[in-house]
Amino acid sequence: MIEAQPRQRKIIHVDMDAFYASVAQLDDPSLVGKAIAVGGSGRRGVISAASYEARKFGVRSAMAGSLAIKLCPHLIFVKTDFERYKEISDRVRKIFFEYTDLVEPLSLDEAYLDVTENKKGNPSASLIALEIRQKIKERTGLNASAGISINKFIAKVASDINKPNGQKTVPPEEVIPFLEVLDIKKFYGVGKVMKEKMYRHGIYTGLDLKGKSIEFLSENFGKSGAYYYNIVRGIHNSEVKPSRTRKSLAAERTFSENIASEIFMLEKLAPISEEVERRLKKSKVAGKTVTLKIKYSDFTLQTRSKTLPLYISDKNLIMETVTELLFQEGMKNSVRLLGISMSNLNNEKKQTLKVSEEKKYEVQLKLDF
Repeated sequence: MIEAQPRQRKIIHVDMDAFYASVAQLDDPSLVGKAIAVGGSGRRGVISAASYEARKFGVRSAMAGSLAIKLCPHLIFVKTDFERYKEISDRVRKIFFEYTDLVEPLSLDEAYLDVTENKKGNPSASLIALEIRQKIKERTGLNASAGISINKFIAKVASDINKPNGQKTVPPEEVIPFLEVLDIKKFYGVGKVMKEKMYRHGIYTGLDLKGKSIEFLSENFGKSGAYYYNIVRGIHNSEVKPSRTRKSLAAERTFSENIASEIFMLEKLAPISEEVERRLKKSKVAGKTVTLKIKYSDFTLQTRSKTLPLYISDKNLIMETVTELLFQEGMKNSVRLLGISMSNLNNEKKQTLKVSEEKKYEVQLKLDF
């Protein structure tokens, strides 16, 4: 489906630079300028984040720590500290709300802001982004990068262009030229698998993508075909949504040794259920659907779920259901990871802040970016 041309907005995507690693360096100045990895220590550890110094050696998030240390022998591993990340993230978010109430957090370290109309009355989204980045530095000691454009997709892509500690503005008249020369792998949402598929069809840049008909894209990329057809033309109607309701809560553990016995698995699941209970109560929610996640030693993944008649948040009730799911069928192999998640949460019925769709922005031939 080809979307209608959206009304022009002024969207900023703010992304903290190497957030987890930068927090570690902020709290321990001896780590500044050094290659560090957050998490990932131990034989089975997986890295959560890497400093820019470590990235130069090819160290990346989601990489096994054992591989990272081979790439970067002097790599320093530090522990994750989500309470600290949340504390700083809250401080950054307060800065966003000084400019607009239309803030859509994507994670602890990034968010979209719609500043078409803003609390400062500033017509320049670029200057607003610069002010926000300066305030983040002053109040947290950390650097942030930003992308500024007419929609969320382009702003997100643009925020990576001048990282770290930079920003990129793509005004309305430069949107198409910007997208045409962009490498397809830099299009947000095009991962490694999709990139290779695009390459096989001779699509290497935005211009190559733009040259394909919607019929071709739909035939070869399914439902995503229309999406690709639109975004390469600068069309992306998704609004900044400040009411992002949490859909699930989860906790999981990867073990240093594979587990072959269900009895040992129950021992490992007990503290995981306690952590899920803690997170549910902290978020003041409960859930009906309990899901057990099992990753086997051959890395195959299996999930087993059960939906209850009542909302629960108590660890004992969670474990009771998890135990039932564990013994639902036999184990096909030894296990390296177990996880528990709660979904179908009772917050989905709570009243959430909605942005009026009746509100219209004046469409200008050229906005002051």
